[in-house]
Amino acid sequence: MIIHYLNYRQQQERSLFLKKQRGVAFMKKIVCLIMIFMVYPSNAQYLIFPPGEEYRQLQNRLARGWNTWNTQSMLSHVLMPEAFAVNICLKSSRHYLNTVLMAFWRSEKIRPGLHADDGSYTSLEMEWEGNVLRVESAHDGEDEVILVTPLKREGAVLHLVIETGFLWNRQGCIERQGQVIIATPATHRSIKVSVTAPVLEDNTIVCNAPYLCVDLLAGQPMGVFTGQPRTLEEIQAIVSRQKNTEEIKAARYGNLSEAYRAMQTVLAWNVIYEPEKDRVISPVSRTWNYNWGGYVLFDWDTYFAAYMYSLYNKELAYANAIEITREITPQGFIPNYAAPYGIKSYDRSQPPVGSFVVREIYRRYREKWFLNEVYDALLTWNRWWIKNRMNKGYLCWGSHVTESAVADHTMHSLKGAMLESGLDNSPMYDDVPFNDALNVMELADVGLMSFYVMDCEALADIATVLGKKDDASELRQRAKEFREKIQSLWSEQDGIFLNKRTDNNTFNHRLSPTNFYPLLAKVPHPKQAMRMIREHYFNPDEFYGTYVMPSIARNDRAFADNDYWRGRIWAPMNFLVYLGMLNYNNLEEARIDLVNRSLALLMKSWKDGKRVYENYNAVTGEGDDVKSADWFYHWGALLGFMSFIETGYMDKPR
Repeated sequence: MIIHYLNYRQQQERSLFLKKQRGVAFMKKIVCLIMIFMVYPSNAQYLIFPPGEEYRQLQNRLARGWNTWNTQSMLSHVLMPEAFAVNICLKSSRHYLNTVLMAFWRSEKIRPGLHADDGSYTSLEMEWEGNVLRVESAHDGEDEVILVTPLKREGAVLHLVIETGFLWNRQGCIERQGQVIIATPATHRSIKVSVTAPVLEDNTIVCNAPYLCVDLLAGQPMGVFTGQPRTLEEIQAIVSRQKNTEEIKAARYGNLSEAYRAMQTVLAWNVIYEPEKDRVISPVSRTWNYNWGGYVLFDWDTYFAAYMYSLYNKELAYANAIEITREITPQGFIPNYAAPYGIKSYDRSQPPVGSFVVREIYRRYREKWFLNEVYDALLTWNRWWIKNRMNKGYLCWGSHVTESAVADHTMHSLKGAMLESGLDNSPMYDDVPFNDALNVMELADVGLMSFYVMDCEALADIATVLGKKDDASELRQRAKEFREKIQSLWSEQDGIFLNKRTDNNTFNHRLSPTNFYPLLAKVPHPKQAMRMIREHYFNPDEFYGTYVMPSIARNDRAFADNDYWRGRIWAPMNFLVYLGMLNYNNLEEARIDLVNRSLALLMKSWKDGKRVYENYNAVTGEGDDVKSADWFYHWGALLGFMSFIETGYMDKPR
């Protein structure tokens, strides 16, 4: 059986070549393409801020070799740039499992193990229909080996199926010759896929390409490999060697080695190749990608992923910071989300943490081309806020009217403004009016303005490095002005900064960790900072407890909802408060306490089930007590990342 895969990209290139020979007709096509860019603004960021040569080369280096590039399955091992996939599947007497994801609604239950950034070693355990398997993969030169070990076997039939194919319309042909599959990609370097066990003929399997099938027997490991013949023992030795390499990397972090494993593993398993824009990215989780039709990049989530990567992987740190920045809309802001088909939140942004993250990554690696790659977009975004989100001299979250590629009932509404805050359903915003004329909620937000001051200062530092003195002066002046605005929101009676209604000039007394964010902007003087911590952080009726910090104060009526941002613990909130505490020498006790409690919360879920949750129960520390907490969401690892800063593995931010 031979299957040919036509390369659509090459067909397009050939077609364009022919059109070039048609003179005027070709020019008309160019005009049409320009009109298409106007209709689908998702491509506009590439026209406004084209990538530099250093970044092109970086992406080319990343998208090479065997890795779990295919977001649709954690057991899809793909060779890039050929896009040749070896998919590990299971067949029982009743069902066929050809994709594997980690989610509460899936029939398979996954316990992820180590995953090298470059795919040189991966490991996971999977339970399905009473069977338990461990699946490991490893590189051996240019070849891939996969070791499948049955740990528990139930049912009359359990077959391992090795599907093959070329993904994303890449060119090539595949044929099965006896017990071997031979794939010939456009590079003309043949790839042989073989197994160490006898091949079965199971004709009940519905697959669109050649496959191999073997019987999985209890206690009998078997191997899948490409290239030269290998024995099971040789495969086991290769896997063991690559696993040891990854264990050594983790061991370098001493007492934080397990925290490193949690952070690095959740990031690595979420690295994918995204074919629409030919890039390597790290979306928040494969489950979110599945629900968004291929991928979804969220603003602050992706910047935080880049920051975590900077501890140990410069190129993935760069790639994620650059890619989310390049999603900038024609209106001039980084969107809340970006997904396939040009779908973005053209009405709203999200917390402006990008300049801070970019500055800190630069401080670690000191490569100016990285700053040049993102500076213009970040400056455009910074200026966008004051042009579009001002209300009576304050910054407020908002959502404006715009044409969108997808119907969005939240656009130009309080709900849309809440989504811009990143705190989708926070009780802080319950019943706050929305100003239709200004496109903002009627609430001066201390969190947003603190983000903005931090953004101005970080971007000014970047501008200084790049020799843009006028920009730096403009940004520092703006930071000064908004510091004064935030200071005006101090409540002496309450001992904390409060949000303020812009329609009736009254304070909003509903407290969340965002009320501590003025620490990020260095607004409170030391006595104010101490009051905030003593009266609110260490207050068990508000934010203190075994598990910290809840997304709304414990004595708020909405805390009992335990629903997303209504009472649950979110890693980025803890992390941002920690960064704020770093600015004050008199907050060391609280800072260390926050670091230790955050790490303990992460380790609880990691050691119990190798999970890094999107959010956590503030009373029990559980993550799977609700269905609105993704099981393997990378920003959950921020709970541990602050420990690497605190212990000196990462420089403390300025």
